Amino acid sequence: MSTIEKSIEVNVPVYTAYSQWTHFEEFPQFMEGVKEVKQLDVKRLHWKTEIAGQDKEWDAEITEQIADQRLAWTSRGGAIKGWVATFHQLSDARSKVMLQLEYAPQGLVETAGDALGVVSSRVQGDLERFKEFIEKRWVPSGRETIFDIIFPSRLT
Repeated sequence: MSTIEKSIEVNVPVYTAYSQWTHFEEFPQFMEGVKEVKQLDVKRLHWKTEIAGQDKEWDAEITEQIADQRLAWTSRGGAIKGWVATFHQLSDARSKVMLQLEYAPQGLVETAGDALGVVSSRVQGDLERFKEFIEKRWVPSGRETIFDIIFPSRLT
């Protein structure tokens, strides 16, 4: 089993990043290979993905949820055995999203891909697409000045 840890800074408030991350049905818009995520109830999710050219499905259960801070779940039957996403406020309009996942490759192709760092690269790509996705959607609260919106790096 491999553990992958990645993070990214996003130009949105921590509550915005966390809120978007809990919209599981929108994961296919920024997660490569994810075809569909359905929230079955408050604790259970059903995933449909394409991994190494094969369609895969599994269920996951949310094990911990702390608003604007942490979200963790375990998978039942998938290659990704568990996820933890944490959210850290860097400023009023900037936050950091950190992901840690446990991955157990299934079969020769997934094992080879894991050894070559394919999964790690994919997770980083997902975070980069999340950043682009959330920053395009976010509408500032009005507390920021126009200068802050045009030059968000000033807020760090």
